Amino acid sequence: MSDQLRGLIITFFGVLFVVPDSLFVRLIDADALTIAFWRLLLAGGGTAVWLLLRKGATPFAALSRTGRYGVIYVAGVGASGVFFVVAVSLTSVANVVFIIASLPVFAAIFSKVFLGERFSPRMMMTCAAVLPGLAVIAYGSGETEGASLKGDLLALGVSACFAAALTAARRVRNTSMVPGVAVGYLLGAVAVLPFAAPFSVPSGQVALVLAHAGFILASSVLLAQGPRYITSAEVGLLVLLESVLAPLLAWMVIDENPGAHAVLGGMIVIGALLVSNIVALRRERRRRATAAPGPFRNPR
Repeated sequence: MSDQLRGLIITFFGVLFVVPDSLFVRLIDADALTIAFWRLLLAGGGTAVWLLLRKGATPFAALSRTGRYGVIYVAGVGASGVFFVVAVSLTSVANVVFIIASLPVFAAIFSKVFLGERFSPRMMMTCAAVLPGLAVIAYGSGETEGASLKGDLLALGVSACFAAALTAARRVRNTSMVPGVAVGYLLGAVAVLPFAAPFSVPSGQVALVLAHAGFILASSVLLAQGPRYITSAEVGLLVLLESVLAPLLAWMVIDENPGAHAVLGGMIVIGALLVSNIVALRRERRRRATAAPGPFRNPR
């Protein structure tokens, strides 16, 4: 099996495991911060145990040497984990996942502002197409049952926080940030504990809480491994699957109709990102083909 195929398979299953995330939030009979507490505590603790068993304390020691960039990453991951659950509790699943899909736009803006990276014409056109889609979603929140502008803004916060985390990770790209996920989740759980009621979850739903954390843990581990073997454009294309499948799953299981505005706005956002990632993937393949040695070229 080639590295590319291995990366595609691992990332694909990583995305599949995260698809039911918002549905779990809907199904668990507890307030949002209690769900967030258990989600972050169990997934973060599981990730930490997985790392310690595989590599000991070395990854955490490496994280501590990343300085302020590690702090930004941990804070961004922890905050986005909390905001996500609260956003799903306030607005529709479709609105949340479509808005979060705008993450690459925030990442490009932050990379330009804080890292001084060039804002490519491709990203300019992507932003110009994504923003109207977000506006359509926000406009529809006032008319669609189960949707709210407050929840939409929190979903936007998820996108911005995680984009900030990814931007910080780019400054320390030689260090694995998987331990940052564990630390961020655990600190997020500690932060919401004073406002949560951990033991208010009905005993009959404990299995559901454990399954929720298990899915997030599996997704975190797989998505940390898969992108090592494939390009960011390929990762971006696979991650878009969540934006398509999560609303469909909520619609089928709990009959949550996303509404016409969310569907239209989501199609605009997903379509823009799909085209952008395909263009990036083709450019990457052309670059690799140009860089590869020909049959009679000295590879050195």
